[in-house]
Amino acid sequence: MQQMMTYRAHARAILRLGMPLILSNLAQFAIHITDTVMLGWYDVRALAAATIATTLFFVIFIVGAGFAQAVTPLVAAAAEDGDDVQVRRVTRMGLWLSIIYGLVVTIPFFWAEAILLAIGQDPEVAGLADIYLQIVIWQMIPALIVMTLKSYLAALEHTAVILWATIGTALLNVVVNYALIFGNLGAPEMGIKGAAIASLIVTIVTVLWLAVYILRQLPQYELFRNFWRSDAEIMARVFRLGWPIGLTSLAEGGLFSASAIMVGWIGPLPLAAHGIAIQLASLTFMVHIGFSQAATVRAGRALGRRDEALLRRGGVTAIMLSAIFALTTSVIFLAVPEFLVSLFIDPSEPERATLLQIGAGLVMIAALFQVVDAAQVMVLGLLRGVQDTTVPMIMATFSYWIVGMPASYALGFWFGLGAIGLWLGLVLGLTVAAVLLMLRFWGRSVRISPAA
Repeated sequence: MQQMMTYRAHARAILRLGMPLILSNLAQFAIHITDTVMLGWYDVRALAAATIATTLFFVIFIVGAGFAQAVTPLVAAAAEDGDDVQVRRVTRMGLWLSIIYGLVVTIPFFWAEAILLAIGQDPEVAGLADIYLQIVIWQMIPALIVMTLKSYLAALEHTAVILWATIGTALLNVVVNYALIFGNLGAPEMGIKGAAIASLIVTIVTVLWLAVYILRQLPQYELFRNFWRSDAEIMARVFRLGWPIGLTSLAEGGLFSASAIMVGWIGPLPLAAHGIAIQLASLTFMVHIGFSQAATVRAGRALGRRDEALLRRGGVTAIMLSAIFALTTSVIFLAVPEFLVSLFIDPSEPERATLLQIGAGLVMIAALFQVVDAAQVMVLGLLRGVQDTTVPMIMATFSYWIVGMPASYALGFWFGLGAIGLWLGLVLGLTVAAVLLMLRFWGRSVRISPAA
């Protein structure tokens, strides 16, 4: 019986569900790296403009993505309950909210250059970023649709298609960037404009890929049937669950953006070292996000079954798998920090020795940082699975901004620890978040009554 599953059986189920999600997250990360490298080869100013433009886009996108992520636990619970109609209603309203949000937030992007100038960006960079954003704004709605369809597929445990779609579009992204940025394969040389068009094309292709798969492989749910029919009750449920997820993601993303700004106050070399260390930490974090997504699905299915024992064992197993990976990578970070940093630095760089010294220190802090970061993202996934998002949002925001940010500033500047102090403050904030969220889940949210 399901409720008697062993920890080993839970581990197999989570790995079977989570590995395609982990690999698709890594492939998505590779798309980001590819864009950075290829624009950097083309023109440093274009890279700077695309960096500020994508940061602005991502901050807006991540809030709307909360509605897409809310689809996962609701669909998982409905599917476990055998309610095909509820699966369709939830996903349809998730798509509605994503489209409505996308339409609303697209409007300010038409004045992107004025906004960037108002926040003190260089006029040339702001002009190039505006060229990029005037194309990429049309990516907002397709990108949110992709997130919603991926959440729907993950909840139904169809994760392999997510992996192959991401790998396929990552390869397509390289080809289209190569053609449109540099003017290869018979295409005109378009620079940063070509990079924006490539991003839009890749996102639209992903929507079509996932939609065709859904129509062919999951016809029983009739996902797009009566798509234009409104459903106020279900829309309210998705909205109530989704907006705290979006704001939690914004609070965490904003914490790291603010940390980069503060490191920049110290100087360009610490900022460069910070960027390297964040890239390494982000790479390993993709694995924990995959485990967290799998934990959300498993918790949602346990909720659909009204099975507290299944939820408890599954929760322990998911957290332990993530912890094992975090501890393994922490050992690597502690053992060879300078080697890892050196992979990102040109051997002929005059400031190489200083960058290696600062970067190695940050990577060693990252060894601790990723353990607590993994813990808090895992328990957030479990809480989302049991549809508990509002109080966790408050806990996370308090930990990030009331504890972590002031601690970073104090350690970095008042105590003179520089970039190391800033990172130690982040560790403290994430630790408080992990403790509070764990107490929330294991003390309250893990309890499922038979009539839940």
